[in-house]
Amino acid sequence: MRPSTRLGVAMFAPALLYITALIGLPLALAFLYSVGDVTVGSVGWHFVGLRNFESVLQSPSFRRALLNSFVFTVATQVIVIVCANVLALALEAPFRGRGVVRFLVLLPWVAPISLGAIGWKWILDSIYSVINWTLVHLHLVKPFDAPMWLGDPVLAMASVVLVHSWRMIPFSTVILLAGLTSIPREIPEAAAVDGAGFWRTHFTITLPMMAPIINVAVLFGVIFTFTDMTVVYILTRGGPYDTTQVLPSLAFFTGILGSDLAEGAAISVFLVPILVAIALLMLRVAHRAEVV
Repeated sequence: MRPSTRLGVAMFAPALLYITALIGLPLALAFLYSVGDVTVGSVGWHFVGLRNFESVLQSPSFRRALLNSFVFTVATQVIVIVCANVLALALEAPFRGRGVVRFLVLLPWVAPISLGAIGWKWILDSIYSVINWTLVHLHLVKPFDAPMWLGDPVLAMASVVLVHSWRMIPFSTVILLAGLTSIPREIPEAAAVDGAGFWRTHFTITLPMMAPIINVAVLFGVIFTFTDMTVVYILTRGGPYDTTQVLPSLAFFTGILGSDLAEGAAISVFLVPILVAIALLMLRVAHRAEVV
């Protein structure tokens, strides 16, 4: 083997080992558990075929979690992309203190999500909520009729969507800001000379040129959101009555806290084809945008 080949193998091996140990092995175990009868504390494994998947499909909690996962992902991404576009346009223009503002915008992304979510849990608390305190003192709601942000099904889902959007907006803003700065200045300047206003330039020139970048931001956002359970776990733990339960949190509650590893693994495996289909669709759209 030539020295250059050995060097290539040596540099590639850590990445291959990392992917195999932290991604490949857990994924293979999840598939193995999903067709077995493994529970926490069991010492054997027996093949049960698709029985776990049949049980999961008949569960109302799973069907509710599947619907919630799509609602949670779509609503979050709509809010994130709109807000990230606005922030990217605002932060692209030079102004005094732009570096500080960019740091503050990035803060929710770099701060530990558990810290931010616990802060939001206090803000949305049914008794100590600062939002309710403000609404009561502005006489917009009655003291004993304040909104139960995490106790009402609709408000609870809206709360987890908004908190997760607050977490994801900085990441998408950075991606879109990079896309905006890559557009040659001559193009919007030529459009301005031809009489195009801000909105016409933005919707007919800027957004079409940024379509591949937006697709990348949406792809990462969808994957991060569809597989994340941190906000749901800290704020509502899937409640009230499983109305904010999503597939990752349901798999965790069933497999880890409920000790049914096989059924928890079966729920997790449902995420794989959905995410693969979404990734292929987004990459196909991005490829078409690049070709055009």
